[in-house]
Amino acid sequence: MASSKKPAASSLLSHVKQALIAYLETGRRLTVALSGGVDSVVLLDLLDRLRGELDFTLSAVHVNHQLSLHSSEWAGFCQSLCDARGVPLHVEAVKVRKRGELGLEAAAREARYGVLLARSADYVVLAHHLDDQAETVLLNLLRGAGVRGLSGMPALRPAAGPTLLRPLLDVPRATLLAYAKQRKLAWVEDESNADISLTRNFLRGEVLPVIEQKFPAYRDTLLRASRNLAEASALLDELGGIDLQRGVCNGRLDARYLAGLSQARAKNLLRVFFQAEGAPMPDAIRLQEMLHQLLSAGSGARMEIAWGGFVLRRYRGEAWVESMMPAPVDGWSRSWRGETRLRLPELGCQLEFVPAVGEGMSLARLRAHPVSLRLRRGGERLRVDCRRPRRSLKNLCQEAAIPAWMRERLPLLVCGEHLVAVPGIGVDCAYQAGEGEAGLLLRCSPL
Repeated sequence: MASSKKPAASSLLSHVKQALIAYLETGRRLTVALSGGVDSVVLLDLLDRLRGELDFTLSAVHVNHQLSLHSSEWAGFCQSLCDARGVPLHVEAVKVRKRGELGLEAAAREARYGVLLARSADYVVLAHHLDDQAETVLLNLLRGAGVRGLSGMPALRPAAGPTLLRPLLDVPRATLLAYAKQRKLAWVEDESNADISLTRNFLRGEVLPVIEQKFPAYRDTLLRASRNLAEASALLDELGGIDLQRGVCNGRLDARYLAGLSQARAKNLLRVFFQAEGAPMPDAIRLQEMLHQLLSAGSGARMEIAWGGFVLRRYRGEAWVESMMPAPVDGWSRSWRGETRLRLPELGCQLEFVPAVGEGMSLARLRAHPVSLRLRRGGERLRVDCRRPRRSLKNLCQEAAIPAWMRERLPLLVCGEHLVAVPGIGVDCAYQAGEGEAGLLLRCSPL
């Protein structure tokens, strides 16, 4: 934020203006997450007053979680509020379902952010304030979070979509209430806020008032702690980035490099590695088990740990992280009719047929019989070197360092009943394009 000094209601507009100036360029598209509660109503009012001066376009989005009998009334209230200000509003209803370990609060949050991050805007502006930040830090502490979780919510967070912006993070809720009364703003009250069976409500209504009696400045104290931990988290990310450059090549982590690090640094590298591969963070116990197996597995041992839709494997001294996929159906096959590109989502890959001259597969010989793709059935043999005898596909895959689990999804190109080519292995001698002959290069890449 532009200033760490807490603003009074009378100076809140100036405070938010300075925060926006620090983050925004002119001409940006902002959309405010509008629930209809006092916090988001205050934020809408502030942004509405500033949009002309700071030259940004403003819209709003209301997510109807359909969890209250009053949900439609709140959506109507938000519509009236935006209509009165000339602010376009998008209302979207979502279905919130608990699943697995995901409780109602977390499921609602996931659904809400799914809508927010799909908006066509440069920034989604959220009304989280100092009290929210203190609650988040304390909740994460009670859940045993690491330094990243204890950093709380960032004021600015790039995302897969609009950037999330929180210009009120150092503003107490009391200041927002005072501003709302001063401006004679109307808002709605969500009856679920009084439900102390919900974790955050219990903390807000039962625990924090007791803490405040002994530690009246707890909000500022937790904010300061979160900022210190955010710095520590940034340093760990920086160190992890260094280790990532040194220990990871082509998306594979060298287990020998990992073994040369301290336990704490090795686990930090695993976290950064998973993040780089788009995998979720495992809990502390599972992370420790992953590290143990990576470092203790023998060179030929098969290692496989699944979590969160991903799987961690080790092959020839390297760690691989991939999204989990169901096994291909028995007898899978696919015809090829001359396409230059074939998406094979059931195998998790895409094939490209690149025109060439004097290399690759002979185009003329491919036209002799129907061409199709299929999986291994066992016993396949290929002669990729015309000076050497035909060899088993299993041995060729081992030489090419293709892991066993990938061989199960390897698309084999056949012409009639003859095996022609295997991606990553080569083309059979009988089908290789001769000098000056039109050919096709077969390339396989992950989706």
